[in-house]
Amino acid sequence: MRLKVDVIVVGTDVGIAAVRQQTQTIPIVMANSTDPVATGFVASLARPGGNVTGLSTMSPELSAKRLELLKAAVPGLSRVAIIWNPDARGAVLDYKETEGAARSLRLQLQAVEVSRADDFNRAFSALTTGRAEALIVAPSFLFFTNRGQIASLAQKNRVPTMWPGTDFTEAGGLMAYGPNTAERWRRAAAYVDKILKGAKPGDLPVEQPTKFELAINLKTAKALGLTIPPSLLRRADHVIQ
Repeated sequence: MRLKVDVIVVGTDVGIAAVRQQTQTIPIVMANSTDPVATGFVASLARPGGNVTGLSTMSPELSAKRLELLKAAVPGLSRVAIIWNPDARGAVLDYKETEGAARSLRLQLQAVEVSRADDFNRAFSALTTGRAEALIVAPSFLFFTNRGQIASLAQKNRVPTMWPGTDFTEAGGLMAYGPNTAERWRRAAAYVDKILKGAKPGDLPVEQPTKFELAINLKTAKALGLTIPPSLLRRADHVIQ
């Protein structure tokens, strides 16, 4: 605030909330927000109002799609676990949507809360006890920063994983389905450009994702003893050999 910058770009819900508490005038561009209306960042997606605009990753249908893809990759799948962070708005939304999707697909869902980095060993112990056959990782900055540890624990416990973004498969996750991360930051730059040219953030509609990508890590599949169906591989946008 002391630097009197012309615009601030923020990439997490926690960051957006923190910056918004400090200024109601400096334009804020969200490069990544889960549910900006529910969190009170904007009045509506079409007309944000105030000093905040940008991009939202909110797309409820993703939860069902991730389960469908995981079911296609793991033969006979019937018990799925989800790790989610109750302190992250996006994770809460994803968990609720995954619950409904699991019922529709006749899958038993085991929910494990993880709110700290030292909770992961306990979480995987719970998955083993619950006989989970696969794992959904909900969106959370905590999980993003610890993706290597989660992927390593999943392989150690021979649990196939589905993640919310392609960055996770590069860290050793089995599969990911979600909006392109790099594209979101490029779109955030376009918002910055418009604001610097005089546009008011409150007049710029919040964008939701329209393009989603499927990534599959075949090295992880081999380590787990899984054979990914050719039909699924043909649908993948990124395949790690």
